Amino acid sequence: MKLAWIHAVVFASMAWCGNWPQFRGAMAAGLGDGTPPAGWDGESGKNVLWKTAIPGLGHSSPVIWEERIFVTSAVPASGGAALKVGLYGDVKPVEGEGEQSFVVYCLNRKTGKVLWKQTAAGGVPKIKRHPKSTHANPTPATDGKHLVVSFGSEGLYAYDLEGKPLWKKDLGILDAGFYLAPNAQWGYASSPVIHRGRVIVLADVQKDSFLAAFDAKTGKELWRTPRKDVPTFGTPGIAPRPEGGWQVVVNGWKHIGGYDPATGKELWRLTGGGDIPTPTPVYSEGMVVVTNAHGSSRPIYAIRAGAKGDLSVDRSGIAWQQDRAGNYTQTPLLHEGLGYFCFDNGVLSVYQLADGQRVYQQRLGAGLSGFSSSPVAAAGRLYITNEEGHTYVLALGREYKPVGEAELGETVMATPAVADSVIYMRGRSHVWALGVK
Repeated sequence: MKLAWIHAVVFASMAWCGNWPQFRGAMAAGLGDGTPPAGWDGESGKNVLWKTAIPGLGHSSPVIWEERIFVTSAVPASGGAALKVGLYGDVKPVEGEGEQSFVVYCLNRKTGKVLWKQTAAGGVPKIKRHPKSTHANPTPATDGKHLVVSFGSEGLYAYDLEGKPLWKKDLGILDAGFYLAPNAQWGYASSPVIHRGRVIVLADVQKDSFLAAFDAKTGKELWRTPRKDVPTFGTPGIAPRPEGGWQVVVNGWKHIGGYDPATGKELWRLTGGGDIPTPTPVYSEGMVVVTNAHGSSRPIYAIRAGAKGDLSVDRSGIAWQQDRAGNYTQTPLLHEGLGYFCFDNGVLSVYQLADGQRVYQQRLGAGLSGFSSSPVAAAGRLYITNEEGHTYVLALGREYKPVGEAELGETVMATPAVADSVIYMRGRSHVWALGVK
C-alpha cells in the first residue's frame, strides 16, 4: 500500500471538512462532523434552526460549501406536482404534465435566506417521471469554485458560486425507465460528481448509455466510454486504488465497473444481480461495496480496491458477497469496520466489512412506511429517515441501540447533508436546518 495513496485519502477528507460537496458528502460516505441533535420536531420547532420553502418538486439533496447551500427543483408553470410515496409497485409514469422551470437555488447556510436562483431551462419535460420521482432528482456537485447541476434530458449546467452561468451541455434524451417496459419512463436520477477538475457523469439509459468526464472549468468533453446495461439510477462512486491513484465505480446489472477517471479506461467489471441498480458504490478499508436489488437477486459485493479484469470469471477480486441482503434504493453507510444496509421496507442489517458476517438485523417501525433517503452519520450516531419524515437515530456499533427519534412532519425522499453539527434535510416543500438550540 503506497503512502501517497493514504495521503490522498486523508487530504480529501480534510479538504471537505465542514462542507458537503456532492450526493452523500465527500466520496458519498455519508459521514458528517460535529454533534447534531438526536431529535427534533417540525411542528413544535424543537431544534429547528430555520426552514425555507422551495417551490416545485425535487428529490435532489442539499450540498454545502462554506456559507452556501445549493438545491434544485422543477417548478410547474401552473398548479402543483403530484407525488405518490409508500411501498407499491406501479410502473406507469405520470401523464399530462405541463411546462416546468428547472431551477437552481442558493441559500444562506446560517439563515436559510435565498441568496440567488437561476432558471437553467424551461418547457415541457422531455421525459416523463415515475409517480414517486421528480424532474429534479440529481443532486448538485461543487468543488468550491464550480457548481454543476444535472436536469437529465434538460441538460447539464455549471455556475460559479455566485450564480453566474459558466457553461452548459446538451446530453440528449436520457430515458431512464424500466427496461422491460420502455414506455414506463421514470426520470433520470444519477448525480454528477466532481473529481480533480473533472465532472463525472453516468448515463445508463434505454439507448446509447455512457460514462463521461467533462472539464469543470469549460465543459469540454474529456472522454466518453460506452456502456451496455439497462437503465440504472445510481451516482458514480470515487475510490482510491492501492497502487496509487483513483477509480470511478458505477453500479449496474449487466455491468458493475471500475474506470480510470483520467482516461475512462475500464479497470474491472462484474455482472451484478438486481436489475434496477440504484445505490451508489462506497469505499472503506480497502474495499468498494456495491449493492443492488430487484428481480431475482439482491447481492452485496465487497470488491477489493485493487481488483482487475472480469470479476465474474476471476473472482479473486471479490473479498466476500451476500446473495440476498442488498439494498434496493438506499446507499449503505460504512463506518469503523461495519456496513449498515437498510431495505426500502425499513429492515436494517449490519455486516462486518472484514468477512461479510451479519452482526444484527432490526426492523425500523412497523414495516408500513417506505425508506428512500440514504442514511447519514455523525457523532457516533446513525440517522435513517423514512418517506413520512420520521427519523430513527441509532448508536453506531455492533448492537442495536436507539438513542432518539425525530419527526419532521413532511415527506422526505432526499438524503440529508450534515455539517458542523447541523443536519440539512430536504423535505417535500422545504429545506430544513436541524441543530441543537
